[in-house]
Amino acid sequence: MPTLRINDYDLAYAETGNGRPLLMIHGSLCDYRYWTPQMAPLGAAQRAIAVSLRRCWPENWDGQGEGYDIDTHVDDLAGFIEALDAGPVDLMGHSRGGYVAFRLARRAPQLLRRLILAEPGGMPDASFGAVDGIDREQATTRMREAARRIEIGDIDGGLALFIDGVSGTPIWSHTVSGFKRMARDNARTLLGQLREARMTFSRTDLESLAIPTLLIGGASTPSPFPQLLDLLQAHLPQVQRVTIPGVRHAMNLAAPCRSTGRCWSFSHEPA
Repeated sequence: MPTLRINDYDLAYAETGNGRPLLMIHGSLCDYRYWTPQMAPLGAAQRAIAVSLRRCWPENWDGQGEGYDIDTHVDDLAGFIEALDAGPVDLMGHSRGGYVAFRLARRAPQLLRRLILAEPGGMPDASFGAVDGIDREQATTRMREAARRIEIGDIDGGLALFIDGVSGTPIWSHTVSGFKRMARDNARTLLGQLREARMTFSRTDLESLAIPTLLIGGASTPSPFPQLLDLLQAHLPQVQRVTIPGVRHAMNLAAPCRSTGRCWSFSHEPA
């Protein structure tokens, strides 16, 4: 697999196609393999690149020490985009990777042409007041228990708790083998994720983001993701939104490419 040396770390990635780069950022317990279903269809239209974040597979990390946190991942991705030397990129992130992508857009907007957020992680801060359907503590409690199980060696028990909770239904037991293998390979990154600072965004964060943004959601995904997308849609200045019927949070696995392909791209080019 190819790598780029960024900030004294080898970032592994996969790519296909030619033209303007589309960089894809995976979420929790994943790596660049998460985007395998999208590589061929998106690579037919542009240069599709999926990267593994620091401490994720192919590194076999034990969950101890530093390096798995939002700021480090944002710094690494900024360096990765600059090393591509291909101009501003289209950036797509899913779940926690969506929050990483959002933070990169806030820190270095000159590196991005447009932003695609597929049910991004993060929580609204106090500038929004109380938001119906969003429990700021529930996700942290679930992650803490999942990480505890993983740390004592109950890998599948921890993964099932986390993934079933995010999906709102018990899906781990019948998840495809490839996804299970990837989640097991990255299980101990959840220990690092538990230690990182709370992922929040403010009203100012959203209203000052001057990058064309596409929001993608699954029609069957439980809270808090639909409510988070509602907030983003209400406050981002340049925004479109697509809902994929019949899927939950792992939407790119359940619906890798609709017949038009428009679920994973903008319906028109940004000005």
